[in-house]
Amino acid sequence: MKTFQILLLLSCGFSSLCVFAQNTANSTSSVVYRSPLLEVEQITPHTFVHRSFIQTDDFGKVSCNGLLILVGKEVLIFDSPTSDESSQELIAWVQEELESKLVAIVPTHFHNDCLGGLQAFHESGVPSHAHDLTLELAAASKATVPQHGFTQTTKFLIGGKEVWVSFFGEGHTRDNVVGYFPQDQVLFGGCLIKELNASKGYLGDANVEAWNKTVQKVKDAFPQVNRVVPGHGKVGDASLLDYTIRLFSVQ
Repeated sequence: MKTFQILLLLSCGFSSLCVFAQNTANSTSSVVYRSPLLEVEQITPHTFVHRSFIQTDDFGKVSCNGLLILVGKEVLIFDSPTSDESSQELIAWVQEELESKLVAIVPTHFHNDCLGGLQAFHESGVPSHAHDLTLELAAASKATVPQHGFTQTTKFLIGGKEVWVSFFGEGHTRDNVVGYFPQDQVLFGGCLIKELNASKGYLGDANVEAWNKTVQKVKDAFPQVNRVVPGHGKVGDASLLDYTIRLFSVQ
């Protein structure tokens, strides 16, 4: 055991990864940053959930999830925090604590819980990529518009490892995409995927008839998925996909 601990300390590049590695024996995640505006929790050796908050009329104060992928000294982020202030905190944490470069940010749909803090990334020189429909819908809603578009599936190389971004169909919105990191078998489902026992939530821009079929395509595409991050609520496993399919199979 002592030999393992010494090797573990030598292999960890910074404290947050060490904390996660020490906790994996107990299958726990580790909160590595917390402020009134932002929380960051490490869930696998290379992935972190960032959480920020938004005030809504129908659901009150809502916690919103995004995903950060770190390989080597490069970082890709899915969904911005909900404000420029919380985004600035996340950018500073990546640059100062992780001492890493932000390669790209990918908003997974056009709602404010995905790109409410996008302007802060643009001002920091971080390029943004989103589905072509997200660019169109963001412009129509007078939100910050991502800089680069794609149509179906695109891939990023982060520290030499692939990250996939794919559009499987309509659900929560017309433009919702998901992200997958094969190295750690982590799926970022965004608001297309519900946490266990969640309600259907906001349906103002949804296609409820297509939703379960779209999630079934996601499940079929990533059979090896281990961790699933929903847009809101607790991280889980593939059971979140099954739950979402069941939830929207009953109209």
